[in-house]
Amino acid sequence: MGLGYFITFEGIEGSGKTTQIMLLAEHLEILGYQIVMTREPGGCPISDKIRSILLDADNHNMCPMTELFLYAAARAQHVAEVIKPALESGCIVLCDRFTDATIAYQSCGRGIKRDKIDTLNILACEDLHPDLTVLIDCDPAIGLMRARQRIEATSGPREERFELETLEFHHRVREGYLGMTLQEPERFLKIAGNGAITDIFAAIAEQVQSRLKDDNRGVC
Repeated sequence: MGLGYFITFEGIEGSGKTTQIMLLAEHLEILGYQIVMTREPGGCPISDKIRSILLDADNHNMCPMTELFLYAAARAQHVAEVIKPALESGCIVLCDRFTDATIAYQSCGRGIKRDKIDTLNILACEDLHPDLTVLIDCDPAIGLMRARQRIEATSGPREERFELETLEFHHRVREGYLGMTLQEPERFLKIAGNGAITDIFAAIAEQVQSRLKDDNRGVC
């Protein structure tokens, strides 16, 4: 049994990361890898209940610190129940958002001091860090348009609390993500999100396969 490999996908609303993570999961499974695909907030029953609170637009009065603590609580359960067990069994875990999202949204977007967020992320994750983070970069105006179109076409719960934030908020989030790629260039794979879905996927798949081969991980 090999060591697991932890890949996270990040990006603003409507960047296309959810589509790409599904394509990558299918591709890697065909190649024989054991894949666990999950998301944040959510990923397990307790965390999914917290997700419904966090993304409900009716909760527009939620204060930034409440939001931060809810994300940390959902993450702690998710890490303990889903992510760590999967990695310990040798699987590749693909996660739609993780700790970088909290830095981008709650620190850069909301203005909460970074040290508070780092402390909560450490408490929630212990020693867990992504091996690779795919950032799909997207213009906020285009991303929000896509996200709102998706919400209008969805019959389920309207998870749109962040889509209703100002364009300026989403610009701050994007700049936060871009700043992190400069701080940790070895971990981040930045992909332009304005191309064709197939072209974006091809670029991601090539890089991911190369890294998995170099690390010789992710095969149960």
